[in-house]
Amino acid sequence: MYGKHGKEDKCVRGNHHEYLGMTLDFVSGKTRGVKVTIPDQVTGMIDGSPFYLSKCDTALTLASKNLFEVGTGKILDVSRKEMYHSYVAKAMFTLKRARPDIHQVVAVLSTRVKQPNDSDWSKLKRLIMYLNGTKKKGLFLHIDKVNVIKWWVDASFGVHPNFWSHTGAMMTMGSGAFQSSSKKQKLNTRSSNESEFVALYDVSVHIMWTKLFLEHQGYRVDKNIVFQDNKTSMLLDKWFEECRQEK
Repeated sequence: MYGKHGKEDKCVRGNHHEYLGMTLDFVSGKTRGVKVTIPDQVTGMIDGSPFYLSKCDTALTLASKNLFEVGTGKILDVSRKEMYHSYVAKAMFTLKRARPDIHQVVAVLSTRVKQPNDSDWSKLKRLIMYLNGTKKKGLFLHIDKVNVIKWWVDASFGVHPNFWSHTGAMMTMGSGAFQSSSKKQKLNTRSSNESEFVALYDVSVHIMWTKLFLEHQGYRVDKNIVFQDNKTSMLLDKWFEECRQEK
């Protein structure tokens, strides 16, 4: 029995499982892996939203160019403010389990929960419209080599109203984001090069923790690779690593 609720435990075998709102479908064959979806959560967000969307009310993209702008609209009333906070929390629950594609938008919206305005309300509506058109979208995880970890780390320079930059990162071992990160940097930088370096510093904790975690589970990690698209930042990172090794 499961605790005081008195629900009987059931042993489920096979390729289809449901757990904490997630649907896990295991795929065999050459591209074996697992597809993770969270259909009930997404459908519940759409059907229960205050925007009353039809099947045709969708958005091709998650956000427009004004995503990082504060906006000049009026502050939301208490009712809409509570609704805004609730749906941002629901979106955060969703992205952590099966929809990392909405990570950046949710990261920005979550910084506005204290004083959301009409502009933030419109951004939330666009997010719900995007989910309305991608209900069946999920996360497919596949491992090529268990001893090779790959990371992609990037930064958008000075995009926030206080000129802080934004860090984005994802980790995979084949296909699909095993881990993802999207967050505001905590200091001002003077160039895109500096923002890239700060992004790598922010994510370095996760990079090293993942390697140590897998090794503690008994796996050998031969490569822990970090990909970047800024040559100057790559050279600077390499120089710091060489200095560290010399000490």
